[in-house]
Amino acid sequence: MSHPHPELKAAPPLSKRGLRIVALGGLGEIGRNMTVFEHAGKLLIVDCGVLFPEETQPGVDVILPDFTSIRDRLDDVVAIVLTHGHEDHIGGVPYLLRERSDIPVVGSKLTLAFLEAKLKEHGIRPRTVRVREDDRRGFGPFECEFVAVNHSIPDSLAVAIRTSAGLVLHTGDFKMDQFPLDDRITDLRAFARLGEEGVDLFLTDSTNAEVPGFTTSERELNPAIEQVMRTAPRRVIVSSFASHVHRIQQILDAAHAHGRKVAFVGRSMVRNMGIARDLGYLKVPSGLVVNAKELENLADHKVALVCTGSQGEPMAALSRMANRDHQIRIGKGDTVLLASSLIPGNESAIYRVINGLTRWGANVVHKGNAKVHVSGHASAGELVYCYNIVKPRNVMPVHGEFKHLKANADLAIRTGVDPERVVIAEDGVVVDLVDGRAKIAGKVPAGYVYVDGMEVGGATEASLKDRRTLAEEGVVTVVAIVDADTGALAEAPDFLARGFVHDESTFQSVVPVIEKTLANAAQEGVGDAHQLEQLLARAVANWAFRTYRRRPLIIPVIIDA
Repeated sequence: MSHPHPELKAAPPLSKRGLRIVALGGLGEIGRNMTVFEHAGKLLIVDCGVLFPEETQPGVDVILPDFTSIRDRLDDVVAIVLTHGHEDHIGGVPYLLRERSDIPVVGSKLTLAFLEAKLKEHGIRPRTVRVREDDRRGFGPFECEFVAVNHSIPDSLAVAIRTSAGLVLHTGDFKMDQFPLDDRITDLRAFARLGEEGVDLFLTDSTNAEVPGFTTSERELNPAIEQVMRTAPRRVIVSSFASHVHRIQQILDAAHAHGRKVAFVGRSMVRNMGIARDLGYLKVPSGLVVNAKELENLADHKVALVCTGSQGEPMAALSRMANRDHQIRIGKGDTVLLASSLIPGNESAIYRVINGLTRWGANVVHKGNAKVHVSGHASAGELVYCYNIVKPRNVMPVHGEFKHLKANADLAIRTGVDPERVVIAEDGVVVDLVDGRAKIAGKVPAGYVYVDGMEVGGATEASLKDRRTLAEEGVVTVVAIVDADTGALAEAPDFLARGFVHDESTFQSVVPVIEKTLANAAQEGVGDAHQLEQLLARAVANWAFRTYRRRPLIIPVIIDA
């Protein structure tokens, strides 16, 4: 099994016979999925998503893939193929189109509709190419064939990419629910047909590779959802991803069956469900959906609300309800249904919301105490099934943290794939498929690119470190008025502190330290204000650590007297 090597160099030029595959995101993390295929001088991009920030990245809105390695080759990009409409696969497209707006964007009907709504907010009108399963389209030297797959959003596709260097099959995000709500199952017949033709490289979704067995069918959630709608004494407030059309369909059907009216809450939920309804993916019985105003006239047991915020995001509707910062006041007898997963790393935020809602008297029904969520990703049993059907020559696990990629690689090997032909790559690792063999050839830069408000890439690791320091240690501004001739303090320094615990006497002991620093600087002949400020900052920082064991951010200001 080829593992990534930290000492990888830049990759050599690609052999004329070869196909190069570089993931710029999505390997080693769950999010910002983006894979670049290079062949015959042209580039094909599959997906371009965002990653949501963690608590250690304050102020960051989303994290993008790093476009550095393709920026001077944007004219060679023949298309962006989108496998499905989730944020971690389409969220980065507006930022890529800002750099070249006429790249054709290829996707299914619903995926493109979600994308176009997003691009409208960015003021971009894309060149779109609508495809559906079984279509074949050529983009430069790449021929793409689209295959139906089942996932937690309708209209998902796998893509088979044919080139003179070989055939690649990329599953996108998928599972193998045999009884999906829209009866559109993962097309294993197509997988088998491609396997017969000979799949040279198989890129497979690793998210649930560590989970044994098979992912439960969505239909098995019906009883639990139905029971909540039937037995809840007052209102039912459901929280779900704003893109999970099937889950919301089940909620609408159950509410309708038990005489409850439904209102959507939250901008993305209202927008996406409007699109899904217009395109016929969401079937809404007439008169079922009302606006939030009309709810006020209905009895509580006749009401169901569907809102976003299943991940404990601070601004999403549910967290605000838990904090009493929302027009919907949760009270005794309300039932809150969390019809969603826990994204790894978000658990504490979600439990905080569950506790908050429970404190106001709500009964919270979630994955931990009822069957109200199933994953959108194939478990180990389904992945093994696919390996046995496709019989790929080389395998590259995608979409997952390192442990998921490793677990998926092990599954491939257990089905008989040669361990030498199973490539575990990380973001930026270059994999070349030449003469039917996939090998790691080098690496390209693939760092995190932070979007902070309107600024893309402006926030760096260094500025985030400053923010973490501000959050954890506080900030101290030192204003020193210095006699330019003698280097001595003209008057006592001023201290402005925020988030650094202090009183009148806190800074007394640093004054002699400042005087000594300035005197030494004058002796050394350091007169440059910037250099003096650096020296002052270092002296005060050392003093703060020695005296208080704190490391506040020090902002020195020197004024000539």
